[in-house]
Amino acid sequence: MKISIIGSGHVGLISGVCFAEKGHEVLCVDHDNEKLAKLRNAEVPFFEPGLPELLKKHHTAKRLRFSDSTAEAVKFGQAIFICVGTPSTERGKADMTYVEKVARDIAETLTDYRLIVEKSTVPIMTGERVKAAIQRYVRAEVHFDVASNPEFLREGSAIEDTLKPDRIVIGVDSGKAETLLREVYAGYECPFVVTSIGSAELIKHASNSFLALKISFINWVSRLCERTGADVNEVAKGMGLDHRIGPHFLHAGIGYGGSCFPKDVEALAHISEDLGIDASPIRMISTLNKGQADRFHDRLEKELWVLKDKTLAIWGLAFKPNTDDIREAPALSLVQRLIKDGAKLRVHDPVAMPAVRKQHPDLYYAKDPLDATSGADALLVCTEWPVYREADLAKVKANLRVPIIFDGRNCLDRKRAGDLGLTLIGVGKPDVRPKK
Repeated sequence: MKISIIGSGHVGLISGVCFAEKGHEVLCVDHDNEKLAKLRNAEVPFFEPGLPELLKKHHTAKRLRFSDSTAEAVKFGQAIFICVGTPSTERGKADMTYVEKVARDIAETLTDYRLIVEKSTVPIMTGERVKAAIQRYVRAEVHFDVASNPEFLREGSAIEDTLKPDRIVIGVDSGKAETLLREVYAGYECPFVVTSIGSAELIKHASNSFLALKISFINWVSRLCERTGADVNEVAKGMGLDHRIGPHFLHAGIGYGGSCFPKDVEALAHISEDLGIDASPIRMISTLNKGQADRFHDRLEKELWVLKDKTLAIWGLAFKPNTDDIREAPALSLVQRLIKDGAKLRVHDPVAMPAVRKQHPDLYYAKDPLDATSGADALLVCTEWPVYREADLAKVKANLRVPIIFDGRNCLDRKRAGDLGLTLIGVGKPDVRPKK
């Protein structure tokens, strides 16, 4: 099938590449000229494992091409996927400016039947608004369908998540739309969930908010553990073995970040309030998450006393491993706070340093993890990259001025740290301290 993708960010580009991998012909549209130039040269504008190889493969095979013309996309694709951004407004609502603009642009060039598919994360009832916008601006008597097909990819494993998903959800209100989407996803071996458009839209927001809830809950439990001497990892393991709960997303740390969870939790809260429904359970998720980074900072102050003029090494700037995405990254909020405290920062991240450098050009950007620790009064681990998990703690201790590590992701070898005489302070776990 010929498929058009409007918006070539994380969701749009990965969807396009994976549709091409499944044998479809794909046209991706983007209006960012710098990004478009890279894509036309088969260069990926962001970090995602496995994406460069697939992009080059299908660009060379001419199954995937790029354009800046929505009109061309409407003419080309039988199914048109809307994958533009829905960022948060200042009030926290989802900004639907780009979605509405795409709907109008599609309408103005629509001459034959097309299936318009929301793949962007949108509030419930957006499908109705997209349909109304197209009907308002369409210039010809032409039939079309609108459907919802939310994505569930995770940055860092997005290719595998898209090619081998847990489920495919489609929200449709016509048999023709369902038939076309079944054709798009023919050959996928996973549950195929067909719902109303509104249900599909809500599934996405509800799913992300529930996963964020699990993270915030175990972080709240970690606070109990810190007060009582319990170990949050032991608690999480005992909980996760219950198949009704499961072990995923029960990892205590300094909080979640990224482009999805913070935005989607806030958006769902606003959706609820606009419908007259109490959103306090949803807002609690964000409150707990924001408080987790604050608690980590408080522990730094408690242990180090005065932070001004202290040299602090920071491992990890991206919001999670295997991505260069620093949006809402807990490490970045911590960096900003430590700068205000007057601390001197030596930072490292395997891929996210170029993005951070644009915001904070005056920091010291280390050439490797050990370089970051040179002469530091403490090491802070903020992202659980494998290179940090596997670090030689003996060399780390030798590099540090003061042998203290704050493990904000509970990812370091605690026994090894204890054997070396390091002080290791985690989240929701008893401190490891040298024996006196």
